[in-house]
Amino acid sequence: MDQRTPPADAGRHGDAGRHGVEITPRGLVLGALITVLFMAANVYLGLKTGMTFSSSIPAAMLAMGALRLAGGSGILENNIVQTQASAAGTLCNVILVLPGLVLIGHWHGFPFWQTAGITLIGGLLGVAFSIPLRRALVMGAGLPYPEGVAAAEVLKAGTDPGRAGERGLTVLLAGAAGAAAVGFLTGGLRVLAEGVRTTLSAGPAVFGLGSGFSLALVGLGYLVGIGACLAILTGVVLAWGIAVPVLTALGHHADLAPAEAAQAVWESQVRLIGAGIIAAGSVWTIGTLVRPILGGVRAGLAAARDVRNTLPRQERDLPLPLVAGGALALALPLAWLVHAFAGPLAGPGFVAACVLFVMGFGFLMAAACGYLAGLLGSSTSPISGIGILTAMAAALLLPGLLGPEAGPEGRRFAVAAALLLAAVIVTTASIANDNLQDLKTGQIVDATPWRQQAVLVLGVAVGALVIAPLMALLYEAYGFVGALPRPGMVPADALAVPQAALITQIATGIVANSLPWSMVLIGLGLGAVLVAAEAWAGRRGLRFPALTVGIGMYLPLSVEVTIALGGVLGWLAGRRLARHGAGPEAVEAARRRGVLLASGLLVGESGIGVLLAAADTLAGRSGSLALAGLAGAPAAWAGLLVFLCGLAVFYRLAAHPPGRARDRA
Repeated sequence: MDQRTPPADAGRHGDAGRHGVEITPRGLVLGALITVLFMAANVYLGLKTGMTFSSSIPAAMLAMGALRLAGGSGILENNIVQTQASAAGTLCNVILVLPGLVLIGHWHGFPFWQTAGITLIGGLLGVAFSIPLRRALVMGAGLPYPEGVAAAEVLKAGTDPGRAGERGLTVLLAGAAGAAAVGFLTGGLRVLAEGVRTTLSAGPAVFGLGSGFSLALVGLGYLVGIGACLAILTGVVLAWGIAVPVLTALGHHADLAPAEAAQAVWESQVRLIGAGIIAAGSVWTIGTLVRPILGGVRAGLAAARDVRNTLPRQERDLPLPLVAGGALALALPLAWLVHAFAGPLAGPGFVAACVLFVMGFGFLMAAACGYLAGLLGSSTSPISGIGILTAMAAALLLPGLLGPEAGPEGRRFAVAAALLLAAVIVTTASIANDNLQDLKTGQIVDATPWRQQAVLVLGVAVGALVIAPLMALLYEAYGFVGALPRPGMVPADALAVPQAALITQIATGIVANSLPWSMVLIGLGLGAVLVAAEAWAGRRGLRFPALTVGIGMYLPLSVEVTIALGGVLGWLAGRRLARHGAGPEAVEAARRRGVLLASGLLVGESGIGVLLAAADTLAGRSGSLALAGLAGAPAAWAGLLVFLCGLAVFYRLAAHPPGRARDRA
């Protein structure tokens, strides 16, 4: 980070000749428009598939293009626009939980003020919690922040007027074009398979094998690095090489075909083991962060006392006392929200307990998610895992607060209240996750932290107002699987809301005392062992995060293996450079080109994802551009061939430094 000490108004004037101003009216308007655009795509995609995309990098590209047409833009203004617009891909994570209230019949739609209140309160708490975490996680933890670095490379390549910037932009755009083309052929026309999966049987035991063909995930793995990728692979082996075979051999879901049995076992049991590991890893991670977080709080308080503005512009956050006061003030609308939601079933003690739970548990989850954003990036942070952990904790707590006299109606309300609290905390953790990543991008490009934090507040406000009508519109148009808004609708067109259905099932199972706790306890025990392994590796200067092993068990096989391939590819490229005696300058040139290429892959695939989601929304069905009759083995083999060619090209560019001195970035 730039440690210079510019004058107090450097953010307004001192950098104008080099970077330009940061906050402008046109930038705020553009950021709001991009927020609405990406939120529409993300809400539809998330309700249908349970997956959302990070909007930071495509927002950076869109902002650069629009502001370049307007003229006179600089890297700091572009950075502010993408910071504001990134709220779109983040606030939408509330859909991983909130539809559960419709599935259990507590809501019959999405009431505007309650839906907007959940999103707004959770988002503002996320901004507030991320401010003291910035000094601990962005400045002091040494985390790679792969997507934050990628977004910074996009901004630098797009605004650098020199030849190095032109070459970097060429590499980035070439990667984006390649990933967009592959993404269009797989997710759009569907002439290439999106991955390959198979199962192997050894008697009654079923093993799972497979990989996705996403070049963006390969780029993400390259940016993440080999340490985290090995931890992911460990989780994959534990899930599909040990847990699934053992449970299928014991006869779980024996009435299904082998592939279906393996998938059912993973969804209903093995993911709970992963959630247990995530819980144990989160506790350990938060424990290791206590001292840095306290140091960040002390530094923030010291900065607040710096009335003469002697701190460098690049180190100024929103004043911590103001932030703390704002977070405490949010307890009042949160209490109103819980009271309005609960009605006569809950007294003041219940409301107070819910508020304290959100404030305390929400901060812990924000810290864990911020750490994961630094380790893996926001796209692969297990936000639904955070939702599961929160719903589990709330479902254990709330029935006791209501008391046994509440009866069946009280138990149903306890599930609904658990989903409400989980929705607020998922939004809090998601925004903290995203804000810390954006602050890493800002650190690299010399942005002013407090300005980024302020515009993210605006992005949260815009997103909160938009998300309720979007969800209501899609629910009325399609319905959810198991919850159609009116008779006569076609069940096949209903949105699956898979993550919300899973979280609702778990919360209901806890309240009804039917959850397979043995899987969660196995995960907690295994997590303790992995935490010990992480501590052992840390003493030897190695990184083996236990939390990431849990993610390797929790997220789909096609996602995890593809990310791990990118990490292995980067490691092999580094080994080749070292083996051939490349000098430090050549190694750095190859590394920068690899980072730009990986960033381009993320840009291309996420951008085409936005366009495909928009096309499906307009058409009213998924796969609206798919060509009929092109599927099965031919599509799988063609997809594999294209994917392998992409890996070969990526490796060659990452493992070979530019041949001429003038090409060295």
